[in-house]
Amino acid sequence: MSYKDTINYLFNCAPMFQNVGKDAYKEGLDNTYKLDEHFWHPHKRFKTIHIAGTNGKGSCSHTIAAILQNAGYKTGLYTSPHLVDFSERIRVNGRPIEEDFVIRFVNEHKSFFEPLHPSFFELTTAMAFMYFAEKEVDVAVIEVGLGGRLDCTNIINPDLSIITNISLDHTQFLGHTLSAIAKEKAGIIKENTPVIVGEYTSETKEVFLSKAIECNAAITFAQDSQVINEAERTEDGHWLYQTDEMKDLYGELGGMCQTKNTNTILNAVKELIRIGYNIKEDNIRAGFAHVCETTGLMGRWQKLEERPKVICDTGHNIGGMQYIAEQLASMHYDKLHIIIGMVNDKDINGVISLLPSDATYYFTQASVKRALPAEEVMKIGNSHGLHGAAYQSVKDALEAAKRNASENDLIFVGGSTFIVSDLIVLYPQK
Repeated sequence: MSYKDTINYLFNCAPMFQNVGKDAYKEGLDNTYKLDEHFWHPHKRFKTIHIAGTNGKGSCSHTIAAILQNAGYKTGLYTSPHLVDFSERIRVNGRPIEEDFVIRFVNEHKSFFEPLHPSFFELTTAMAFMYFAEKEVDVAVIEVGLGGRLDCTNIINPDLSIITNISLDHTQFLGHTLSAIAKEKAGIIKENTPVIVGEYTSETKEVFLSKAIECNAAITFAQDSQVINEAERTEDGHWLYQTDEMKDLYGELGGMCQTKNTNTILNAVKELIRIGYNIKEDNIRAGFAHVCETTGLMGRWQKLEERPKVICDTGHNIGGMQYIAEQLASMHYDKLHIIIGMVNDKDINGVISLLPSDATYYFTQASVKRALPAEEVMKIGNSHGLHGAAYQSVKDALEAAKRNASENDLIFVGGSTFIVSDLIVLYPQK
């Protein structure tokens, strides 16, 4: 099979969450343990850092990987979902997994995994661990797919666990309260393994404390351990942080949420240094300043055009959209145009209620089966006082927005990772 044929096989032979949603979710770790045994426990051949959370785990994962790579560690990075190509999910020192490895993995092992009927994520997690072992990485940063306790990445025994924050998302799997979701995320806390919690509420703090005590795990609440004294926007829309130990720490990622992510990351790096990682100030600075180039990160408050300004962000739940709405309100432009689409298992009313009513809207849908039809998104938007037209594709919506926008306007594109995916493919990557 060619690479394209192999990827299509993976998408079709194993249920893929981004396409079919809950039908792709397989509770329990039975398949994961069987795959792990078949491949001779590859995750035990390298160090790991495990990152969970409702929002921010992608930014934290990529930035920590960039710091480790700049410190000289051969660094694996496993994240999801991908935006343009499957290979984005599995990287070593920023380079995507080779097509030949994907083809070989499937051809050599499908006779074993086909009878198991694994999910797409179970299979790709096994592939990632095999790839990192074959590449002999020093350390791999592993992002949780969904939840934590029953996520198939949770067979690892990491040097450090990180939980960025908790908000209501994937409630059909994780529970309908913050404490229930926190309990699932806290499942990545391991025996005698330090854990960093980025943000907490009164409802979630006790859950994390209880699990940490049960596991004899040293816990740091980054929210109570503020290392950033000041954060200011730069002229190019990024961040300049002042800490007790570092002056003028430049952060490439420009979203409002990044100030809290950065505090979490700096607490995590401090812990990594404490447990023996050789990370210097220059490595931290380089990681923050060049995270996108170093790791291939896309879609986090990413500017794609200047006049009119076109910005996208993958924030897709209430927690993420709160930051986006705040950032939009803080920006200067003549008129605001918003291209918005969502998938059918999110709190659509909750997200749309946060959007500004004085923008022109272009309601659209992503090219995945879970996409809510543009007309339905428009109907919900209208019920919240948002007005515009429906478009059947992101391409059509973008073309309409650019026709209507002047050079001093802002076009924001978001609501779903898959909306951003459909957008980014319209811009050839450099």
